[in-house]
Amino acid sequence: MSAAARKSRPPRVFLDSNVIFSGLHSPGGAPGAVLKLMLDRRISVVISRQILEEVVRTFKKKLPGALPALNRFFLNSPLEVVGDPSPDEFLRWTETLKEGDASIFAAAVVANPDFFVTGDRHFLDNPQLKRKSGLVIGSPGQLLEDLGLEVNV
Repeated sequence: MSAAARKSRPPRVFLDSNVIFSGLHSPGGAPGAVLKLMLDRRISVVISRQILEEVVRTFKKKLPGALPALNRFFLNSPLEVVGDPSPDEFLRWTETLKEGDASIFAAAVVANPDFFVTGDRHFLDNPQLKRKSGLVIGSPGQLLEDLGLEVNV
């Protein structure tokens, strides 16, 4: 994204579920800094319904006592939740990814964000995905670096 575009609106960032979980569970790291940027409205965050469901499922399994706080977070966060991708868009990515990942990635592609931020190596280490989708795919730390920020934003 150009510097001029960045000044005219906050960067639009599609977050994977692992970034949200990690950011809420350990807010001192890069994923937590990304969530803080969202809460400060310095980035615009987009997630899919599937991401929302995955985060809730992970909290139910790993941190069930934190579900009320998670609910408050989602209710008070400026998140944009996009719907499921079309069957054609989903099928396009099943050649490269497992079905669950293909659905998430297809939703990200359709949402057309400035960044797709994930901690999953199968997205990060796949140059074919970057080339074929045109998305900027990176880790939370890479997003912060691209924005010229440090973890302690």
